[in-house]
Amino acid sequence: MSILSKQADNKLIELYVSGNNAAFKELLYRHKDVLYRYILYLVKDSNLAEDFFQDTFIRAIVLIKEGEYSEQGYFRTWLCRIAHNMIIDYFRKNKQNQLIAASSYAGIPFELLQNNISEDNIQNSIIEQDQMRELKYLLTLLPAEQREVVFLRYYNDMSFKEIAEHLGISINTALGRMRYAILNIRKMAHQKSILF
Repeated sequence: MSILSKQADNKLIELYVSGNNAAFKELLYRHKDVLYRYILYLVKDSNLAEDFFQDTFIRAIVLIKEGEYSEQGYFRTWLCRIAHNMIIDYFRKNKQNQLIAASSYAGIPFELLQNNISEDNIQNSIIEQDQMRELKYLLTLLPAEQREVVFLRYYNDMSFKEIAEHLGISINTALGRMRYAILNIRKMAHQKSILF
C-alpha cells in the first residue's frame, strides 16, 4: 500500500495542485469504478459512458487547477455532479430529454461464485438470476426520483448524506424516497405473485 493510498481525497487534491501528478492518479483509481457505473446507469451505452467518464476527469482536472474545487462535500459526489451536468447538457443539445430510460441497469454482472457445480447450485443460481432480473425490472417501474436514490445507495454505495448533496435535497427527502421505493417494490412484487 502506497503512502498516497492512505491520504484523504482533499489531501490528494492539495498534493495534485502542488504538482504531484501521482496524487491525481490515486484519486482516479479510487473513484473510477463508482463514477463509471453511475455514468453507465444514466446513459445506458458503454461507448458513450466511456466518453463521459474521460470528459468528467478532464473537466475535474481543469476545475481543480483553476481553484474551483472547494471542500464543501465529498470528491466522489463532486465528480458525479460534474458527470451529471455534462450528461444533461448533452441530452439537451441532442433534444433527448429523458435521461434515465426505463430499462434494466446493464452494469450488474451475475457470476457463479461457487467452485463446485452441482444440480442444486445450478438451480439456486438460476433462481437468483431470475430474482435479480425481476428486481431490476421492478426498479424500472419506480418513479425516476425513487429509482435514482436506490441506484446511488446500492449500486454506487453512497451514504444518504452524499445522495442528498448530490441531488440537492435534504437527507430526510432522500430517506423518504428510499422508504417509498422499498414500499413500492414490495407492493409490486406482491401483486405479481398474486397474478402468477
